[in-house]
Amino acid sequence: MDTHDHAGHDHDHAHDHFAFGHHHHDGDEAGAPTSRARTALRFGVATLVAIGAVLAASAVMVSAGTAVVVTQFGKPVRVLTEPGLAWKIPAPVESALVVDLRLRTTSSGLQDVGTKDGLRILLQAFVAWQVPNEPADIQQYVRAVRNDPDEAARQLRSFAGSALQVTASAFDLADLVNTDPRRVRLAEFETKLQAQLERQVRQTYGIVVRQVGIERLSLPESTLEATVARMRSERETVAALRTADGLRAAAQVRAEAGRDSRITVAEAQTEAAQIEATSRKQAAEIQASAYNADPQLYMMLRSLDTLSNMVGPNTRLVLRTDAAPFNVLVQGPPGNAGK
Repeated sequence: MDTHDHAGHDHDHAHDHFAFGHHHHDGDEAGAPTSRARTALRFGVATLVAIGAVLAASAVMVSAGTAVVVTQFGKPVRVLTEPGLAWKIPAPVESALVVDLRLRTTSSGLQDVGTKDGLRILLQAFVAWQVPNEPADIQQYVRAVRNDPDEAARQLRSFAGSALQVTASAFDLADLVNTDPRRVRLAEFETKLQAQLERQVRQTYGIVVRQVGIERLSLPESTLEATVARMRSERETVAALRTADGLRAAAQVRAEAGRDSRITVAEAQTEAAQIEATSRKQAAEIQASAYNADPQLYMMLRSLDTLSNMVGPNTRLVLRTDAAPFNVLVQGPPGNAGK
């Protein structure tokens, strides 16, 4: 009985094992295609990701206002300046270095410089600069300062300080500080300073100086005293010149007035003499006509005119009455002498 049960149990177990094994074999045959599809999908996705990564590592975007220097194992091989998408070999073979081409400014700081006439002044200049959109200049800039704008500005400030020294030595203080605007040459100073800077930094650093200007100018105490004294002397000289001009103009006016007065008097005297001569001529003609008309009457009238000129209201004369011209008072007109 026990043996039968044990055998029956073994039979059932074997049957179960066979059934289970048969069922497992059916599942493997159905799942094999799905596993291969999943593997292929994963491989395809990985391939796409790898291709995308390669493309992303190879793509270079050049933005406006920038340039890209492509380096091969650290050595510049080409420069991209046109905005847009470009390509390179993925790192570590080639790398992309973005260079900023925008305009920048820096200041030289206050510099103690000497002028041509031996005076000291304090000058501070600003410098507007940028890396030009030229491949050769961009490569020179990258090599010189390793694409560091702060280092470029530091070098530029150093050059600006030395350029201020050289440029100021060609100008007198009066060319920079003067009460007369016509004598100030500050614009010329800035032009020469910019030319001096451009010669130094373009070839060395690949930098273009766009504008240079003086933003501060101060005078030390000794220079200020000399400047004030010079200005005072200039003003005194100008005042003396203007005073001399005024005196000269006044003397000229007086001389012209005196000359005009003398000319006027001379002309009046000439005109008066002409009028007097004309009147005398006319009087002589009248007297001649009167004499020709009645000589005796004319002589009597002339005698009376003479008496009128000689005798006044309070005049007393004791003269002979038979002498001319008083004889006419006694004798009367010459025609009455026989009556």
